[in-house]
Amino acid sequence: MSNSKTHILVFPYPAQGHILPLLDLTHQLALQTTLTITIIITPKNLPILNPLLTNHPNTIQTLILPFPSHPKIPLGVENVRELGNKGNYPFINALSNLQNPIIQWFNTHHNPPVALISDFFLGWTHQLATRLNIPRIAFYSSRAFLTTVLNHCWRNPLHFQSQEVVQFSDIHGKPSFKRQHLPSVFRRYIESDPESEFVKDSFISNAESWGFVINTFRVLEGPYLDYIEAQSGGDKRVFAVGPLGYNPVGSDPDDRAEVLRWLDRWDEEGSVFYVCFGSQKLLKKEQMEALAFGLERSGTRFVWVVKVPSTEEQIKEGYGLVPDGFEDRVLGRGFVVKGWAPQGAILGHRVVGGFLSHCGWNSVLEAVVAGVGILGWPMEADQFVNARLLVEDMGIAVRVCEGEDSVPDPDELGRVISVVMSEDSPQKRRAKLMKEEAVGAVSKDGASSKELDELVNALQQLGVKDGSH
Repeated sequence: MSNSKTHILVFPYPAQGHILPLLDLTHQLALQTTLTITIIITPKNLPILNPLLTNHPNTIQTLILPFPSHPKIPLGVENVRELGNKGNYPFINALSNLQNPIIQWFNTHHNPPVALISDFFLGWTHQLATRLNIPRIAFYSSRAFLTTVLNHCWRNPLHFQSQEVVQFSDIHGKPSFKRQHLPSVFRRYIESDPESEFVKDSFISNAESWGFVINTFRVLEGPYLDYIEAQSGGDKRVFAVGPLGYNPVGSDPDDRAEVLRWLDRWDEEGSVFYVCFGSQKLLKKEQMEALAFGLERSGTRFVWVVKVPSTEEQIKEGYGLVPDGFEDRVLGRGFVVKGWAPQGAILGHRVVGGFLSHCGWNSVLEAVVAGVGILGWPMEADQFVNARLLVEDMGIAVRVCEGEDSVPDPDELGRVISVVMSEDSPQKRRAKLMKEEAVGAVSKDGASSKELDELVNALQQLGVKDGSH
């Protein structure tokens, strides 16, 4: 690596909803000729980096470190998607054991990094950056509102865990939530449990970061971004650079998946309904049946992405299995994908007009960029918080179900799909307006593009101070 370039260290958290947006940000930073980047990664997550490394062979390097063993993480598991949300506490604790190998690498590097950008689930890296004597920038793959809610919760966990309904009276709009709708990473906290205490301290450390990069945009979350800036006394830098992934790294327009070819068959714009619950959520037998019957009764064309069960036990209990005969009954108007699907490309297809989603933040932003109406079924993590934004603040969504054990009424689900998919539905209309704002934010002179430039300039200034230039 040339000394004329400012060297940045990037540390993603190994969960799909976290790692992909940070890699999208890294792609944007790598397009700047003045930066060179090292990404910390463990061996089994390395394939996720392939598109990025292929695009930027001279700008991006990897620091591959063995995944630290942990009693609650099976040997060979290196990504949270294999354990689900219950894996977050063990993963946060396990990854903290990489501190010493990182320091060793840093101390022997001929052009060590001048800053660390790391995921907000890796708040402990603030202490690492302090030991390395470089600034740490916290990357939030989630929304600004969630950042403010989590910051409140972690400051006084027992208080917030003891309330049936939690009121955040000093946050914009004075929002309130049922306790069970708070982010699950917070609800799992157990006082005096060493793993929990480490996670709490780790999250609290985020507030000490030199700056914050958030995957959102000003028109969507201006008041919450202002609140974060005000809370830090105005001395922290807040960069709203979303929606990231608008031009995703490694997307190949020639790679027409079978599902995209199926969508190409239709002419009527906005006539196909898309169903997907992210990379981690496996639906139970009753939920799969209700969803199948709801889609059948809606009379709407649809694409349904089904997460496939991975163990004998899950198969035996009917997890993730499409009901017998369903695919035959909807032949011609329905397309079932078992496993992975190119979600951004599907949502962006001209014939897709609606989306049944768990309201994970990446899915939310992809839907906003696509301008589609949303049916929300929040289940866990940050999803209840996100659903509130979509339904109550933006009016681009209808809540059809909530909770990971709930089962929708198939007739009602079918009816709501038909209503939201109708040409003049208010959700579709508002979604198209929000799409213009989202695309505008990341366009050449948009607010998010300007804040990305400000981030790059700030990183370059750190390089100048450090003598890299």
